[in-house]
Amino acid sequence: MVQKLLLRIFSFYFFLAAFGSFSQTYPLSPASKVSILTCGSGEQLHSIFGHTAIRIQEPSRNIDIVYNFGMFDFRTPNFYLKFVKGDMQYFVANSSFEEFMYGYRIENRSVYEQELNFTIEQKQQIFDNLNKILFSDERFYTYKFIDKNCTTMVAEKVNEELGKSLIQKTGNREESYRDVLNPYLTNLFYEKLGINIIFGYRTDEKAEQLFLPVELMNSLEKLQINQKPFVDKTVTLFEQDPSLLSNSWWNTIYTFLFILLLIALSHNNTVYLSFLVIIGLFGIFLSLVGFYSLHREVLRNYNVLLFNPSLLGIIYFYLQKNQVWFTRLLYFVLVNFLVYFLFMLNKAHFIQMLPIFITIAYILFRLHRNLKKG
Repeated sequence: MVQKLLLRIFSFYFFLAAFGSFSQTYPLSPASKVSILTCGSGEQLHSIFGHTAIRIQEPSRNIDIVYNFGMFDFRTPNFYLKFVKGDMQYFVANSSFEEFMYGYRIENRSVYEQELNFTIEQKQQIFDNLNKILFSDERFYTYKFIDKNCTTMVAEKVNEELGKSLIQKTGNREESYRDVLNPYLTNLFYEKLGINIIFGYRTDEKAEQLFLPVELMNSLEKLQINQKPFVDKTVTLFEQDPSLLSNSWWNTIYTFLFILLLIALSHNNTVYLSFLVIIGLFGIFLSLVGFYSLHREVLRNYNVLLFNPSLLGIIYFYLQKNQVWFTRLLYFVLVNFLVYFLFMLNKAHFIQMLPIFITIAYILFRLHRNLKKG
């Protein structure tokens, strides 16, 4: 706890001091270095997919700066609404390399470095451009989960110096974005569940676009310019200690299945109807969020077939003991379920959604039988 508090104090101090300490542009010498820092996963959701930054060193002037495109401010008015809408402004800031590394050591996150084989002119140009960005409106950018994040921004800046888009995703391009993301969430079941529910059809498309830090690192390892490697080697600056990682007993599929089993076996109409209300209301959210949010990932969300708003109508007719309209709406929901089931068979999150599917179907069966009994 004390370490985290100290980290926040130091981060705030260096954030304020960075603009004055490292904002000036100097002529770089041939001994200067420009490198990409790739940071591994953290244990918080916002850090789970890793991070990318640019490091510039000038030994003759004791300059060792890290430029970070992934800064955001929790104190931003209406932070969560802006984040959901997709107009959240991220910004670029710089700090000393020592402070940067201190933070990642505290968080027990691996850090890898790749020195870029830039010419001295390219080094100077990217150094000048980065410092210019710090004091212009270009410092801010609208964050997009896949299309515009810390990794895509760094790749864009490097490509600008190369004069063309040479940095592209390498490796498997047949996997979906969902297939790429899910392994990062292996130990965070409920976060994985939430992401797979909220994300729509976009994340089932082929992941042809480079957007994750490790993808950029792999791309740089394989990139050759004029038949010469663009990166000599990848150096490990800090390696995560697996023994320090926390293990959650509750954030697993087993607690989830246990909760669903308790609901299903309760044979209590109040429990059943409360569960369906939650599912139906969440379905309304999934239906409407696409009209509000600018995130492409939440559009065309077929999970609304499972989290079906029509369940609220079923609840109403059940309470009214209107068997005719209850049955009609039940058939409509079941057709939706069948379409959803068939569509999901080849999707990465099919198994994760299956327990919810079975639980809702079982509850509807029980309610239908109870209504027939009168």
